[in-house]
Parts: sequence; C-alpha cells; structure tokens
Amino acid sequence: MLALRNIIIGVSLSYAVGVAHAEVIAPDVLIDNTVKDVIAIIKQDKDIQAGDPKKITDLVDAKVLPHFDFTRMTQLAVGKYWRTATPEQKQSLVTEFRNMLVRTYTKVFTVYRDQTIEVKPPKMAADDTEVTVKTVISKPGSQPILVDYEMKKSDSGWKAFDISIDGVSMVMSYRGTFTTEIQANGIDGLIKTLSEKNVNAAKVSLRKEGGK
Repeated sequence: MLALRNIIIGVSLSYAVGVAHAEVIAPDVLIDNTVKDVIAIIKQDKDIQAGDPKKITDLVDAKVLPHFDFTRMTQLAVGKYWRTATPEQKQSLVTEFRNMLVRTYTKVFTVYRDQTIEVKPPKMAADDTEVTVKTVISKPGSQPILVDYEMKKSDSGWKAFDISIDGVSMVMSYRGTFTTEIQANGIDGLIKTLSEKNVNAAKVSLRKEGGK
C-alpha cells in the first residue's frame, strides 16, 4: 500500500509545485499554474512518456524540487530521533530523503495518461504563513483522489512539506518505516538503508538508459 501511495503522491505532487516566480504568488495559484505547465510538457515530450531517465530527472529538478522544504519534511518523517541526530547525520538524512523522492517521481512521469486536477481555493487570511491546499485528481472510470498539500510560506515563496492522499499523510507514512529502522539499526542504519536503495535505483536507471 505504501508503494502505491507513493506513486499517487508523486503524480499529484509533480503537478503541484514547480514554477518559480520573482513575486510570491498564492499557493493555490502556484499549484494551478504548474498543473497546466507540467501536463503540457509531458504531453509534448515523447521521451518523457517513454521513460527517459535523464529527461525525467531534469524535469523533476527544474519543476518540483526547488519548491520542497526537504529539511522540514525529513525532520517530520524522522520524528523524535531528529533531536539526537548529529549535524552530519541530519544532512545525510535530508540528502537521502531527497534522493528517495526523486526516485519516486522519476517513476511517475511515465504513468500520466488523462488525469485532471481541480485546485480548490484555500481558506486563509492575508497574513497566514501555513495553509492546506485541497485538490481533486480525476481520471475517467476511476474514483476521484483527494490530495491535500501542507504548504508553508518562506522567503523564496510557498513550499510543500507534507501531502495527504485521501487523508493519509506522506510524512506520517514514512515516519512509521523510519522509526522501525532506527529502532533496529540506529540513525546510521536508516541512512545506510536509504542510500543503498537510492544507489540500486540509480543503477537500474542507468541499465535501462544503456539499453535504449
């Protein structure tokens, strides 16, 4: 179930965050603009549709990653163990967590077909610095998927730090697996596990690219 939820998260979040602007625009407007932008890119680029690893990674780097608060996401996912981690361990955790999300998103861009996303205006005051943006992903013949984005305003604009799919938080889902790993093998064990998964995924991508 976690793997399936990751795919849904990746599809929706790939649409949700990505266009950098000089001015700070409202979080729901950011999401709506990027929906149209990313879908247009996917529809026009046959290499991305075919799963080209480099093009997909470039798209993720350009449109998605700059608008995540990876430090906060990792801190929330690691939970109480974050306080006892050394600065070096924290940096490694953020790096590997970021790479793990990249792995998820590079799988996602090849599954887009004809999904649409509706962005609902959030209830927020002018001075709010955190907001939940609610969206609905629809596909013909399938039940709509409710996706909520937890976003925080920073000096560089709104950034996502958690997503809920049909009420299930991505960060909380990872926290369960991370807690189990830390309890068994410590923080270094979690870093090692994430690093190995990322390295193995990179090798698979390279083999696929070399086989084209």
